[in-house]
Amino acid sequence: MTTQSPAPRLEDQLRAAIRVRDYSLATERSYVYWYRDFVRFSQRQHPLEVGAEGVRRFLDHLALQRSVAPATQHQALCALLFLYRHVLGTELGDISDFQRSRRKPRLPVVLSRPEVARLLADVSGIEGLVARLLYGAGLRLHEALRLRVKDVDFDRNEIVVRSGKGGKDRLTMLPEGLGPALRAAIDIARRLFERDLANGVADVELPHALGRKYPNAARELGWRFIFSAPSLSVCPRSGAYRRHHIHASRIQRAVKSARTSAGIRKPAGCHTLRHSFATHLLEDGYDIRTVQELLGHTDVSTTMIYTHVLNRGGRGVRSPLVGLS
Repeated sequence: MTTQSPAPRLEDQLRAAIRVRDYSLATERSYVYWYRDFVRFSQRQHPLEVGAEGVRRFLDHLALQRSVAPATQHQALCALLFLYRHVLGTELGDISDFQRSRRKPRLPVVLSRPEVARLLADVSGIEGLVARLLYGAGLRLHEALRLRVKDVDFDRNEIVVRSGKGGKDRLTMLPEGLGPALRAAIDIARRLFERDLANGVADVELPHALGRKYPNAARELGWRFIFSAPSLSVCPRSGAYRRHHIHASRIQRAVKSARTSAGIRKPAGCHTLRHSFATHLLEDGYDIRTVQELLGHTDVSTTMIYTHVLNRGGRGVRSPLVGLS
């Protein structure tokens, strides 16, 4: 008599559907979080039992009772649409009549040039190099940490950002003066790579299905992370023992400490350096479309938020107080 294996849990099916589509680990964690939250809200009923009406009630609850941000509510919606479509094999239909979270206008925190200079002066080493890339090239923190050796073109003074937000690639500048420090970081990555080769553990995470298509790519220096971690670790998805990039928290702690040392009272973090990059370029007279491309924004309206924080006073208007004798 043969016994059938029990069907995988719905959460495991969700993880499998995410991974087969090569979604990021961050997306997987987010979707699983919202799936669990939805099940708890639905009092452990199966998602097929609660259906579209249950999803609508959950989204209303997020907006009205929990007052989440619009982006948070949209993230929850995307997770549940994915669950029903790709795991449960059904469509929710039109659920657009749910209560939407209200978008409250928020201006980005931007540092002045003297504040940026003071902050960067208090960050050294690898942390300082990453912080300078965030400000000097407008990178997001994880975009900087995921840079590979092959992504920096020293001859053309360019950096290729691979699979940025929205899965898009883009080009940005290699800031003048950072070439020697980047070459030194690559040299450290090369030495770690050679040590891994000698120890038979030369493996690195590869995007999408490149690991299957090019089985030897993981053993090439070009695919190494420039900011390679000092120690090997276990991949939470595959269980592979490999060298990843350094953890984001290492940079975040360094920037926070430097902000305190520099006496900056603004709630500035790593992403503030990217905001400052965009604002200072606009102050220098660069076209907003150029800044949009460097930042990787799909819509220019996203970039236009920086026009509201330019160093020109209140919308560039001259106060009448100045003319008083």
